[in-house]
Amino acid sequence: MAKVVRQAVVLPAPAKALYAMYLNARTHQAITGGKVVISSRPGSKFSAFDGMLLGRTLQAIPGRLIVQAWRSGRWKKGAIDATLVLRFTPKGRSGRIDLVHANVPAHDYRGVNDGWKNYYWRPWRRYLAHRR
Repeated sequence: MAKVVRQAVVLPAPAKALYAMYLNARTHQAITGGKVVISSRPGSKFSAFDGMLLGRTLQAIPGRLIVQAWRSGRWKKGAIDATLVLRFTPKGRSGRIDLVHANVPAHDYRGVNDGWKNYYWRPWRRYLAHRR
């Protein structure tokens, strides 16, 4: 049975800058520490963590929204892709990211849920703190 991960985080950078950082391979890699291939072009391939995460960018609305087909290398070969939606909104001088990660296989729900916190939000916060 597939599950849905829902999270929200406020990071100390403008929402448009956070959007750009996620879609910039060099910055995304600096945040997460693994090799990244990414683009805002619909249909373009996405990979992160040296190929551990794979997918395609389905839609990107500049500065506001990213939708990706997404899967982990830990998922069974026949499992269908999850859908990741990242919405970026201003929150004062900071930016808020609302995440909905739908169709996550039940066996990896905890890994995906905790993974966003441990491998994206915390490292991103550290990255931004060192840029000041």
